[in-house]
Formats: sequence, C-alpha cells, structure tokens
Amino acid sequence: MLVPVLDEEATVADLAERVLANLDAIGAGCELLFIDDGSTDGTSDEVRRQHERDPRVRLIRLRRNFGKAAALSAGVDHARGSILVTMDGDLQDDPDEIPRLLQALEDGPHDLVSGWKRTRRDPLRRRLASKVFNRVTRALSHVDLHDFNSGFKAYRREVLEQVAVYGELHRYIPVLASRRGFTIGEIPVAHHPRRVGRSRYGWDRSYKGPVDLITVLFISRFTRRPLHLFGPIGLISAALGFGICTWLAALWFAGASLSYRPLLLLGVLLMVLGIQIVTTGLIGELITFKNFRRHDSYSVKELIHPVSPDLPKAPMDMEQGLAADRSDFPASDDLR
Repeated sequence: MLVPVLDEEATVADLAERVLANLDAIGAGCELLFIDDGSTDGTSDEVRRQHERDPRVRLIRLRRNFGKAAALSAGVDHARGSILVTMDGDLQDDPDEIPRLLQALEDGPHDLVSGWKRTRRDPLRRRLASKVFNRVTRALSHVDLHDFNSGFKAYRREVLEQVAVYGELHRYIPVLASRRGFTIGEIPVAHHPRRVGRSRYGWDRSYKGPVDLITVLFISRFTRRPLHLFGPIGLISAALGFGICTWLAALWFAGASLSYRPLLLLGVLLMVLGIQIVTTGLIGELITFKNFRRHDSYSVKELIHPVSPDLPKAPMDMEQGLAADRSDFPASDDLR
C-alpha cells in the first residue's frame, strides 16, 4: 500500500488504522508505506508513532517536495509486494473500498484497476474542470476511463515497474500502461469531502494538465516513430508551398509581375518550413535507431520457453551479440 503524503499529520493515524483493518479483514499480508514528500508539519513524526504501534507501517521521507510522481516512484522502488495499491492521504478516498479494488484486480483480466469517483465531494470548479479534463483525455487517448485523476488504484507490480513516470505524468499512468499492452479496469468508489487541511489543487493545473496530455500522447504514440508525426506536417507544408510557387510561376510565364506578391514569400516560407519539419523527423528517427533497445519495445506477460540441452552451442558472434544485449539488464542480485 503506497500513500504519498504532504502535510497530512491530522489524517495519518486514522488512515493507517482503517487501511490495516481492511487488509486484516480479508487476510491479506501487507505493508503500508507513507511517502512523505517534503512535509513541513509533523507528518513524519506521526508515521513513526504508527510504526511503533504496528511495524507494517513504514516511512519513506524525501529530502524536499519532489512531486507526486517522484513520491510514487520512491514507493515502488521500496515496496515488496506483488500487488500495489495507491491512494491519497487526505481520507477523501475511502479505505473501506480497498477490498473491492483488490477483488476486481484478482477476478478480472486486469493489470490495473482504477477507482472512479462517480460522485465527487469537491468544489464545483474542481468538478467541472475534472469533467472537461477526463472527457478530452478519454477521447484523445482512447482509454475508456471516467476518472484519470483518481489516485486510488490497484496495480500489478509489473505495471509500475515498466511504466516510466516523472514530472506530473502520474495521472496518465493508465494511458501509458495501456500503450504497453496492460489491461485497464475501473470500478466506482466512494469519495468524501476533505475533513482537515487544504486542497493543493491550484490554478497551475489548468495548464499543466493539457501540456502533460500532449507529452503523454507524443511519447506513447511517436517515441519509436517520430517521422510519423513530423512527416505529414512537413509534407503538407512543403506541398502547399510548392503549389503556390508553381501557380505564381505560371502567372509569371504568362507575363504577370511578381514584384508585389506576398503570396510568393508565403510559398517559399511554407516550402522551407516543410523541409525543416521533415528533417527534424528524420533526425528523430536517427536518434531512435541509435538508442533503440529491443526489450524496451515490448512487454512480456507470460513466457513458456524450456531450454533443451541438445540445442547446438551458439556461434561466437551470436554469443557476443547476446552478451551485448544482456549488458542492458541489471545483474541478477539486483532483481527483486
């Protein structure tokens, strides 16, 4: 169980008690990791007190506020379970819903189950902004979720190990996971008003959300094929410029003057711009080709591949190639 917290001293004790009670009720072995993302109150001290009462409560304290994505990454790196549940520390997410999330993950074919706050207990402006954000994200990403902002999710461990999350991209984990081939599910969950503290929903999220969405769509669709993005734009621009210049050339041959034709400048500009955009895509393709690693281009769900002792020994050049590929992987002692 991973809970990023920032100045949530007042809710830590209640949250820890309710989370552990729910997990004990279903007989699940667990640990509860609070990731303190630079709190300035007594959040860390309260987590230590809860650890003294129950050693399953653990603390990861970051040196400063790095953001929620970094806090989640720190939690994944230090967690030991094969199933990971994330939730916010303000008790707006209901710990009583944890068994339902785990059951949905176990019963279905899903690798990630997200909690859908169907009835949100937030101010009107947040509810409206969330509806717009979720509809736009659902339409552009083609991931059928109602609530991308929800931090209340259950994952199989390999999802968070294979999906790189940084900056503010934590809310787009379902999109990134879907592009890796993981299956995504959703169940409605209860949502409560904030009881103590203050919301950290600021005006900056109004522009960070759309910008991050553009980033996610780019890295999920065009990381391995940048020319597929830049190529059409550049070709269309160059074609328009070439068409304009061809038409103006025909007029010039017919005797028309081109001295005061701003359209001529536009045509030349579009052609030059188109060539530059296509060139940018080609440079992106060269960088991708140079840094391509096979194991980054797929995700294995299951592998049944017995090794026969009768197989011939690989030639020396093949062995060297395999050794080069294996150098990209961590040593076996580092694997969990």
